[in-house]
Amino acid sequence: MPANSTSSQPRRQRLRRRSLRVLAASAGLATAGALAAAMPADAHDRSGHGHGHGHSQQNRYQDVQLLSFNDLHGNLEPPSGSSGRVSELQADGTTKTIDAGGVEYLATHLRQARKGNAYSITAAGGDMVGASPLISGLFHDEPTIEALNKLDLDVTSVGNHEFDEGAAELGRLQNGGCHPTAGCYTDKKFKGADFPYLAANVLKQKTGKPVLAPYWVWKKKDVKIGFIGVTLENTPGVVSAEGVKGLTFKDEAETINKYAKVLQKQGVQSIVALIHEGGLPASGSYNYDCDSSGAGSGISGPIVDIAKNISPSVDALVTGHTHNAYVCTIPDPAGNPRMVTSAASFGRLYTDTTLTYDRRTGDIARTSVKSANHVVTRTVPKAADMTSLIGKWNTLAAPIGNRAVGYISADVPNTGTESPMGDLIADAQLAYGRKLDPTTSLALMNPGGVRAGLTYAASGAEGDGVVTYAEGFTVQPFANTVNLQTLTGAQLIQVLKEQVSGSNASAPKILQPSSGLTYTLDLTKSGADRVVTPSITLNGAAIDPAAGYRVATNSFLAGGGDGFTTLGQGTSPLVGDDDLAALTEYLTANSSAAAPLAPPTTNRITIVQ
Repeated sequence: MPANSTSSQPRRQRLRRRSLRVLAASAGLATAGALAAAMPADAHDRSGHGHGHGHSQQNRYQDVQLLSFNDLHGNLEPPSGSSGRVSELQADGTTKTIDAGGVEYLATHLRQARKGNAYSITAAGGDMVGASPLISGLFHDEPTIEALNKLDLDVTSVGNHEFDEGAAELGRLQNGGCHPTAGCYTDKKFKGADFPYLAANVLKQKTGKPVLAPYWVWKKKDVKIGFIGVTLENTPGVVSAEGVKGLTFKDEAETINKYAKVLQKQGVQSIVALIHEGGLPASGSYNYDCDSSGAGSGISGPIVDIAKNISPSVDALVTGHTHNAYVCTIPDPAGNPRMVTSAASFGRLYTDTTLTYDRRTGDIARTSVKSANHVVTRTVPKAADMTSLIGKWNTLAAPIGNRAVGYISADVPNTGTESPMGDLIADAQLAYGRKLDPTTSLALMNPGGVRAGLTYAASGAEGDGVVTYAEGFTVQPFANTVNLQTLTGAQLIQVLKEQVSGSNASAPKILQPSSGLTYTLDLTKSGADRVVTPSITLNGAAIDPAAGYRVATNSFLAGGGDGFTTLGQGTSPLVGDDDLAALTEYLTANSSAAAPLAPPTTNRITIVQ
């Protein structure tokens, strides 16, 4: 699709497929109280009496089902450990943990949800690919695009991870073709996505035009709903510089408002924004009542300000990025509540929203919008076509993925301010750094790069405690390199302060430290003061501000990523091998079947709360 495409038609094949569905009432949706309370008196009155403008009351309103999810990250197989579970709030106030996720189950749930809904759309909020497990990442995420095609995805926004390999690769995922260096993986040419990726706020610097289509219009008979897709404006801060080279990222709300006007001029009054930016819910349970204390009371974070600045002409927001689950209402600029949803991540949930379309106005009856998150349980039958797809790609990946690279004595989780998995990666990078330069002093790992933990229980036939290359790939899928640079002690202290100040002040990014680096993080204080400078020691000695320290990081951090600008100011840089190779090499050298590696004890950062 051209960068400036304004195509408003789904592919013909998909129109035929959708037209086979039979209209019936949607069931099982939770009503958001703040919206339902203001329900128009006639919105769902199907009495059949005439109501003007050529429409009878019976057919004036049409319920449209919007199914949505976000942040799949190529998780075709059920995610392991905590990444494959959700928390469900029970009636008595307790919580229940449910195993969730896997496209074999997601496909079944979506197909069952669509039954009886002739007017049904499936949309996504970005990060469908990138940071993917080996079954997808090894093949540059072609398997995930194939799976999304089979899921009948209609449209998605781009996310920051869609730019991990640059705009040209994103264009290939959209339009098809074999990978420029890896070539074709099967005897069939990769066809690309049969759904549009929307990138309204991602502009080519040379032309000022969107790198992909900014919006798309879903049509069925006389019902039209427009979709505008954006990613977070700060994408350059969370993606490698090479991935966003030649691109400009604009403000989310301003961009959506711009294209909402464009759609309205084209006669499209019903509008949904797909935003790859999200919020922080007040509860970790997917089904908590976000509006129990009023609209917008149960959520914080970037999406709140964005939502409050998006034109009231936009009827609902599908969001993502934060990997949280919520169904909330946030007041629009006119003070009216508007639905904002997110379905966690990794295909563990999907959101089912009812949009009541008013044929008289062409708009959504906002006060009748209903929405709820649903668990992608693993108790339903697997979708046979997804099982076949997974089997095909696993067969191709098996010779690489099934290779044992190490042994662990227990789970190595990636949860917590300081995580065992983060410490393990930092230790591996320190060891690798010392091979490149014996004077290497320490290593630092960004928490967002620790995509999963290692699970003791076998995921296949490898046996308990065995770490396979595929499992290591799931932990570190970015293909960053391990880089060395020299920082002064003063710069090192500043790096640690940047974890909790500057762009990271409101949402700290705590670097995972290698063994020997210790300090206190006092969360009762604010800003940079949360890092207690006198407590910072390396191998028991205080940091000397004037001394030089050789520091190992991945290439993303070495370029100043995640707001660590000081990490981009080091001297005597040296670029090594990829970070996954460093991790697997460390596991192989430091573990065996007879002497498995124990998870690191997370005592390098002392946290005061």
